[in-house]
Amino acid sequence: MSTTLPTPYAKSRRLPPYQALFAVDAKDFTGLPALQHGPVSRLIPELVDQALERADLQELRDSKRFPANTGDGVVFGFDPALLPFVLWPFLGVLDETLGAYNRQSVGPRIRLRASVHVGPLPDAGLPDDGNGTARNDTHRLLDSRPVKAILAAASEEITHVVAIISQRVYEDAVLGAYTGLHPDRCVEVPATVEGKNFAQRAWLYVPSPSGNLLDAGVRPREEFGERAEAPADPDSGRGAGPHTHYSGNTQRVGEGAAVMGNIGGDFTYTGPSTSYRGTNQHWGSGDNVAGDKRTGTSGGDR
Repeated sequence: MSTTLPTPYAKSRRLPPYQALFAVDAKDFTGLPALQHGPVSRLIPELVDQALERADLQELRDSKRFPANTGDGVVFGFDPALLPFVLWPFLGVLDETLGAYNRQSVGPRIRLRASVHVGPLPDAGLPDDGNGTARNDTHRLLDSRPVKAILAAASEEITHVVAIISQRVYEDAVLGAYTGLHPDRCVEVPATVEGKNFAQRAWLYVPSPSGNLLDAGVRPREEFGERAEAPADPDSGRGAGPHTHYSGNTQRVGEGAAVMGNIGGDFTYTGPSTSYRGTNQHWGSGDNVAGDKRTGTSGGDR
């Protein structure tokens, strides 16, 4: 074997270029019949590319870095300068693209968890390009409890994408006001993965909220667009314009998921695949809290 492993901290080296990363996984992929695994695996990157084109991101579609098909999803790197456009409008367009497909398809519904991250990764035209901590963290975010719990609880008729955004992306692109995604649309969560030594602060964004999320005050993109154009409230000390630096309506929780807004009384959602019943919005450890969640579909939560 001719490969020599570098010794950490033995000397200083050039930092690899920063790469933005996007990854998606399909919900309940492992529960599909084996016959459908191959076609669905091919379909997901096609739907992602359709959404990139519809969002006027042909440049990104054609210049993906170290793209890979993971079987139940895709992952690729791209120019960090395009991060604001991936957050908005692409994530919303991807949700719309999946919704249009699901409404006309006689096959399994395609609902995706998405993660967006950024960090230094090698990109020198070598077989190991794209491997590093930033990519590992992208996949950990994708597998984290909050994003799984929210997608499982939301209506499969309405919510087709739930995205988790890393703290670094949130600070640079969202709080920096470079993207059309307003901080108020993002919910702070602790991203943890069962059985993995991983815990990071992250932010959830649901382009088309439904069920529980609507009850909790998370509004669809079209409703938020009207609010974003409202004049600033002089008494509040913050405006609603695109350059407002505002941390958002956040709730700090334990392991699990959270939603924005105040809830009094029962918090209910019933759908064809999942149901959640609780008394109040008290989030603790696990995927959900203060009530029961039942999953009626076969297979895991992937």
